[in-house]
Amino acid sequence: MLRCASDPARSRGRRFAVTPAPTRNDFQRDRDRIVHSTAFRRLVYKTQVFLNHEGDLFRTRLTHSLEVAQLARDIARALGLHEDLVEAIALAHDLGHTPFGHAGQDALHECMAAHGGFEHNLQSLRVVDQLEQRYPHHDGLNLSFETREGILKHCSAAHARAIEAREPGGVARRFIDRTQPSLEAQLANLADEIAYNAHDIDDGVRSGLLTLEQLAELPLFAHHQAQALDEHPGLQGRRLLYESIRRLLSAQVYDVIDASAAAIAAAAPPDADAARRAGPLLRFSPAMQAQSSALKRFLFQHLYRHPQVVATTDQAREVVRGLFAAYLARPAELRAEFAQRPDRERAVADYIAGMTDRFALREHERLTGRRLLPGA
Repeated sequence: MLRCASDPARSRGRRFAVTPAPTRNDFQRDRDRIVHSTAFRRLVYKTQVFLNHEGDLFRTRLTHSLEVAQLARDIARALGLHEDLVEAIALAHDLGHTPFGHAGQDALHECMAAHGGFEHNLQSLRVVDQLEQRYPHHDGLNLSFETREGILKHCSAAHARAIEAREPGGVARRFIDRTQPSLEAQLANLADEIAYNAHDIDDGVRSGLLTLEQLAELPLFAHHQAQALDEHPGLQGRRLLYESIRRLLSAQVYDVIDASAAAIAAAAPPDADAARRAGPLLRFSPAMQAQSSALKRFLFQHLYRHPQVVATTDQAREVVRGLFAAYLARPAELRAEFAQRPDRERAVADYIAGMTDRFALREHERLTGRRLLPGA
């Protein structure tokens, strides 16, 4: 393992002391706590791009998180980083996502504009620090500093200062100091990008909103599709799609391994803290970064902004806005532990963010008498 990899024996610890486990390191324990959490199970019914009722085989937040974890572990092993830590971060990175994907997040952010806003990375940290209730003497999962640091992928200066005031020198300090998280956290972020680019292509074609002909106009995909056809003449349909995506995934993974290994070797950080001060070291090569950015622009234009997706997400936003207004007007409709909280707006946001798609739809219909989307 690299000297600059995170070491559970040198972890900055947990907020509440625990007795060491006889067979597991701290990062393994974090992963296990995440997998057994309520928030993790809810991800199976939370939207990635397509809502749950639109098809049984589309990715959900849960399957996306599993794919990110698989990619991240493979790259971590090749680079000599800590596999358990990168897996824990990958499995937890979307715990704070609302129902209905980014549409739900955007709607909840609008509702909370006067009360600190809403951002799913901050919410993921709230989930593991406060909202999970599994232990007798404290709220949250009591994860290690390194896992919590990786979960907080983005943070505004204002939110960073607020977290720093509560936790001096803690997980938000790097946003103030403008340093980086651990190499494992940087890797989880890249694996997230690799995973969603690939599986959104797959789901886009499965939905009928993208075609192989459209994808062939994209240089990164066209290159790997041509390689697949050269090696397997006559390949077509889903087999051609899967083989092209497999090659695209492999190319991105090997590119990250090569580019990151070179960057780490050049910086030669002697330990994990030095790696945090060395700037971002986990990276694509410049050529692959440009191709990945082009792929993201393509997906935004042709999939995420497709009229069929937009129509559905507009209704999803209306569901979230309707729920927020209904619970503020009738707080007794909230679950008891949320209804009793003095921070009413944040309590409502926490409750809605924890919902699955189908529970949100059922609650919206119950509270408003309106059925906006199927699947409740």
